[in-house]
Amino acid sequence: MVRLAKYLKPFIPMILIAVVLLFVQALSDLTLPDYMSNIINNGIQQGGIVNSVPEAIRLNEMKKITLFMNENDKEEVLKNYTLIDNASSDYDKYLKKYPQLEKEAILVLNKTDKKEIAKINPLMGKAFLAVSGIEQIIEDPAKAAAAGSSLGFDLSKLPSGITSDQIFIMLAQMPAGNLSKIQTAMNEKFNVLGDKMITQMAVGSVKAEYSALGMDVNKLQSNYIWKIGILMLLLSLLSAASTIGVGYFSAMTAAGLAKNLRKKVFDKVSSFSNTEFDKFSTASLITRSTNDITQIQMLAIILIRVVCYAPIMGIGGTIRALGKSTSMSWIIAVAVIILIGIILIVFSISLPKFRIIQSLIDRLNLVTRENLSGMLVIRSFNTQKFEENRFDKANIDLTKTTLFVNRIMVVMMPAMMLIMNGLTLLIIWVGAHQVEKAAMQVGDIMAFMQYAMLIVISFLMLSIMFIMVPRASVSAVRVADVLETETLINDPQNPKQFGSDSHGLIEFKNVSFRYPGAEEDVLHDINFTAKPGKSTAIIGATGAGKSTLVNLIPRFYDVTEGGVFIDGVDIREIKQHDLRDKIGYVPQKSLLFTGTIESNLRYADENASDEQLKTAAEVAQALDFINEKPEGFESRISQAGSNVSGGQNQRLSIARALVKNPDIYIFDDCFSALDFKTDAELRKAIKSHAGKSTMLLIAQRVGTVMKADQIIVLDHGRIVGKGTHTELMASCETYREIALSQFSKEELA
Repeated sequence: MVRLAKYLKPFIPMILIAVVLLFVQALSDLTLPDYMSNIINNGIQQGGIVNSVPEAIRLNEMKKITLFMNENDKEEVLKNYTLIDNASSDYDKYLKKYPQLEKEAILVLNKTDKKEIAKINPLMGKAFLAVSGIEQIIEDPAKAAAAGSSLGFDLSKLPSGITSDQIFIMLAQMPAGNLSKIQTAMNEKFNVLGDKMITQMAVGSVKAEYSALGMDVNKLQSNYIWKIGILMLLLSLLSAASTIGVGYFSAMTAAGLAKNLRKKVFDKVSSFSNTEFDKFSTASLITRSTNDITQIQMLAIILIRVVCYAPIMGIGGTIRALGKSTSMSWIIAVAVIILIGIILIVFSISLPKFRIIQSLIDRLNLVTRENLSGMLVIRSFNTQKFEENRFDKANIDLTKTTLFVNRIMVVMMPAMMLIMNGLTLLIIWVGAHQVEKAAMQVGDIMAFMQYAMLIVISFLMLSIMFIMVPRASVSAVRVADVLETETLINDPQNPKQFGSDSHGLIEFKNVSFRYPGAEEDVLHDINFTAKPGKSTAIIGATGAGKSTLVNLIPRFYDVTEGGVFIDGVDIREIKQHDLRDKIGYVPQKSLLFTGTIESNLRYADENASDEQLKTAAEVAQALDFINEKPEGFESRISQAGSNVSGGQNQRLSIARALVKNPDIYIFDDCFSALDFKTDAELRKAIKSHAGKSTMLLIAQRVGTVMKADQIIVLDHGRIVGKGTHTELMASCETYREIALSQFSKEELA
């Protein structure tokens, strides 16, 4: 993937937006369990009361709880409250909210920041618990007797009818030393609980105080739950919107990357010479342009969505889970270790198979392509069963490998579900004991459980990425291999131009050619000139190098030694586009494109007039069969011209070259499917139509070349004869043997 990273440059803004949205989504998802915990702890268990610092408290009640504070703590608490009585200026305002104000003075909490609240919260909580504890002791004679010894008098022998207020007045009148002992004992007892548990336990006293003030505690609870619920809903909507945004931008990025890669691959392949095509099979190039790029596209989406989101969720979930309880952190550690072990096992088994799968897809595409293109040959030799077996083998090999990988991958989901369910049970079991010991709140356990699930899910997401990365990496390497292939035939940095008087004079000067990687030359010291207005024919036995020779002219290959010149300019010093613009090429295997007859002829010149198309078809001896078709030039042509005969295919290919009206014509054995009469008429018409152009004609039949102005005879890559038909019959043994194998002496005379 690193080799293709540069192609992501145009999509950096979208990736950055997606990353920002991922952070928003992750933070929203991480905050939701906290709010859920607050609803359970504060909204349900604590009646909507968040801390043990009441917003208002009766003056007498404040006197009670400050009994259990030292002077510094007492001063810290009281400075945050303002006394309100019937003489206060805002008496009416507070009377409506706190009806008990009509009967007694109250203290109202000032506007205090969260930091100050957090400071006095444990002080008030411990004091409320102390007051509550004393009141419970008084109600139980056994506990009262036990407490009496530490207080200095027996609470169980108090006069009947004495109120709790009177008891606290008595406690206030105790010697400072005894009261200090009580404060110390209470602090030692409550410090074991921790601030959260102190607050939760003290909330009952705060709630009772609110009831005593005349406040609607039920409304207080419902308001808190509604408030947190709405916040959770808004966070969920924000998370959903972020998810949609991330999905949109990741899909746009991945689709754009895939589009660009396909275009780059297509453009690169379009610039390949035959040398580069020899390195990659057609089936492999198709697979790389489709399946491989699809794999990269899928990985790009997952990378954007997972590579940022999963670590944030994993790290953030761990931090927040530890914030709820450090004593249960070992549970998450065990789950993560098991999870990583499973991922490593699956990864190590599946990685080698992913590399094999892409090769097997290449093989299947190759067999399929050969079967479809060679169907007539297969039927003619009755080898359908053999081809079926060949296809079955390629198909079964791919299926077996894919099934093996899928079976390994399938293990992931049940393993994850087992880990998550086991993790949930373990958290509940351990958490229940923590609640029993008053070390945790129920809401914190629920939040811890959700954070643990988020951590496991983040590792599950990463595991999916780790599994997809190997296969996509293989695909990326295959695509990068195509894009980074150095083409051997390139345009010069300072190209020359053909002169205005250019007519297509071709010169081969001491040309030798060797295929890349071959040990011997296939063409040796070729020298000849093909003049404008003249026809030059090349003939020779099969494998003599005829097609190789003409492939050097449009630079499908470059010469190994010597040079090919057109109008005195070395073709290697000309842009390939300019060079090929002068050539009308009809290959040995004619190829028509899907469309109409007209669209195929206009392939040579899209601006050609209808008259030019008609003239070219007439010269190519194709007009008669075109007119016989109901739709004429608008008749449909199937892929590769499969719905026309071989001769019609060749004639349409020749007509296409004639539409271009170039300076040079190359006919590479493209008359082979024509009968002798059509062949003769066609050559005569072409000679008349393209009289000023240079014509190169390759043929196996002597009858096709014997009227040429110059005939070049090739044998094992060497020129063994050059001249007219009459001259070669007299001087070239190779040509004479070819001619006599096709005609009698009388016919050649």
